[in-house]
Amino acid sequence: MHKSFGRQMVLDGIGFEVRDGETLAVLGRSGTGKSVLLKVLIGLASPDVGTITICGQNIVELDVGELNEIRKKIGFLFQQGALYDSLTLEQNVMFPMRRHMRISRDEQRKRARELLVSVGLEKDHDKFPSQISGGMQKRVGLARALALDPDIVLFDEPTSGLDPITAAEIGKLIVSLKQKHRMSAVVVTHDVRGARVIADRAVLIDQGKIRAEGSFDDLEGSQDPLVSQFLREGC
Repeated sequence: MHKSFGRQMVLDGIGFEVRDGETLAVLGRSGTGKSVLLKVLIGLASPDVGTITICGQNIVELDVGELNEIRKKIGFLFQQGALYDSLTLEQNVMFPMRRHMRISRDEQRKRARELLVSVGLEKDHDKFPSQISGGMQKRVGLARALALDPDIVLFDEPTSGLDPITAAEIGKLIVSLKQKHRMSAVVVTHDVRGARVIADRAVLIDQGKIRAEGSFDDLEGSQDPLVSQFLREGC
């Protein structure tokens, strides 16, 4: 798959597969196209060349209505949480349910509270985003990403901006929830330590191309100086 903006080639022949129930970490330095990759996977940007097959459908060929149906199967954890400031934590988690689930308000509220409990925020459902820490906002964002019980979750720098202890807690939480919900995931990150906890396999992107792919043991055994440096300095 290729994606460019004007003369700038951002993704240059990227290709990978995420297996059912697997978590793939997409590693790379800032500016290597990781965030663009997520936009393409969710259909917010179209590739210049290539296909993107999700749940058996090439989303590049879908119309808006068909694409929106696929999006219901995909959860997205934004880098900054992207919570609605005017809504309580409970209302933030309920938001996608109100738009896409035909269940009663009481059922929405019950499900939202269950999800908040699952991320350790059972006592904070009536607070607003401004009243909680950055790490707690990530937890709410994770709960909201799971609101529609997705088959796939995309994570954009899930541990970015967090202290090491909170980042480790978020990593363990993601692993726990992934196992509980039996979902596949793509995690875009430059945090090698966190990726080792979260992911089953990894790809390292450099200048729009995949520089290395495999388990972390495979990457550790790479003779590529860039791969060795990235793993060493990212720990």
